[in-house]
Parts: sequence; C-alpha cells; structure tokens
Amino acid sequence: MNKEDILKKAQAENHGRDYADIEAQKSGTRAAYFIAVFLVIIVDLVNGFVLGYVNRGMDFVLFTMAFVAFLTKYIKLRKRHELFVTIFWGLLALMMLTLWILQLCGVMA
Repeated sequence: MNKEDILKKAQAENHGRDYADIEAQKSGTRAAYFIAVFLVIIVDLVNGFVLGYVNRGMDFVLFTMAFVAFLTKYIKLRKRHELFVTIFWGLLALMMLTLWILQLCGVMA
C-alpha cells in the first residue's frame, strides 16, 4: 500500500474529514460546553440575588445537555461507568424538569 492509498482509506473512514478538523470540532464543543456551564452558574447566581429564586429551566437544559453527551458516549463505548454517569445526569435532568414545572405552576419559587 502506498502513501496515497493510505491517505484515501483514512479519508474514507472519516467521511472526508481531516483528523485535525475532527479534533478542532471536539475541542470547540468542549469549550462551548464549559462556557455554557459557566454562564448558567452566573445567571443562576444573578437570578438568586436579584429575583430571590433560581429558574430551574436553565438547569434542566444544562443537565439534559450533559445527559445527551454521556448517553452518546455510552452508546459508542458500551462502558458500565459511562452508563452510571448517564443515569446520574438523566436523573438530575428529570429532577430539574420537575422543579421547573413546579415553578411554572406556582407551587414553588
């Protein structure tokens, strides 16, 4: 196998995407996730101080994002640890959804 054949095979396996492109996308996704977490924490703190309560809808979105990320990882890797982490984030997301619905109904602030 010559150099060109190896390159063509690698590109076919990555659906025409370069390894550097894939790594840049992963890095960008990771950075975006951490910025989103930071911003949700800031918004929750400001809401807590200014409004006197925290809107659990934003927390629901954040935890659902983590749940989907780990679910995807579990589906690809099939590791028991990833399943436990996925269940943990899923339960947190359901808890935040429940709290958010209770807030919307006026049951709790």
